[in-house]
Formats: sequence, structure tokens, C-alpha cells
Amino acid sequence: MMKQPNILLTGELYEGYDEEYQCPILDEDRVVDELEDKMTDGGVIVDYHGCDFFPERWFHIVFVLRTDNSILYDRLERRRPVRRRQYLFSGCEYLISAHKARGYKGKKLQGNLDCEIFQTIYEEAMESYKKEIVHQLPSNDPDDLEQNLDQIIQWIQQWMVDNN
Repeated sequence: MMKQPNILLTGELYEGYDEEYQCPILDEDRVVDELEDKMTDGGVIVDYHGCDFFPERWFHIVFVLRTDNSILYDRLERRRPVRRRQYLFSGCEYLISAHKARGYKGKKLQGNLDCEIFQTIYEEAMESYKKEIVHQLPSNDPDDLEQNLDQIIQWIQQWMVDNN
């Protein structure tokens, strides 16, 4: 398992730019087409802030990271250096950015906060996948990151025992 570059940007899988939210507009069909072969092969972790357009057949488990709003506001609004940690799993390196500060403003900042307040991503996941595979994990501080990673690795290891 290796963290890949952001395919949205490297593969130019967007259909334009949203000036109001200051971000590329994702072409969901092109993203699914780009990932289809990789997902069919298995062993892939998809890290994205939405999920309703990804086919259910791709996933055995879905983790939705949740953050306290006061922490999320600070994380999204401020620009701070990214703290990186390196992990090894199945002999492969996996580099994770811990709680990256974003420098969001205006509508983009408020939209992200609203999504967390109204549990938009969690509800999206519950509607898109079998309820028993959707799990929420706290993502407030580096300790949560460590615990989440441990929990996900344990789940992967158990799934491999059960399915091989």
C-alpha cells in the first residue's frame, strides 16, 4: 500500500475551477474511470472528502473522520507547517500528513464547517454503502491519527485472515 499523488490534480480530472470556493471542480465520471482498474486489483485506500460517486463494489469498509468544529475551524483557517509521519505496512511506506492546515476562507471555510456540523459526509456514506461497513473515527489531534491508523491496520489484517 502506497500513498499516491492526488489524481484529481495530476491526472487533470477536473472540469473547471470554482472561483467562489477557490478549488477545481471534480469530474466524477473521469475519476471513477481513472481508478476502476486499480480498484479492481484491490489493496487500495481511497482518501477523499466525499464518497457518494464511488461504486459500492469498490469498498469492504468505509471510515469517516470526524472533527470537533472548534478544532476544524482552526485547522481549516490557519496555515501552519504540515507534520508528517511515516508508517510501514506490508513492507510499503505510507506517508501521512497529520492534520494539514489549509488556509481556507469565506464560503469554502463555512461549507466545510457546515458539512461537519450536519454530518453530511457520514450521511452520504450511510446512504451510499451498507451501514455495517461505515464507521466514524475521531480526528481531532495526533493521538487520534495514531489510534485510527492502528485500528485501520488491525481491520485490514483481520480482513486478510478472514478472506484469504
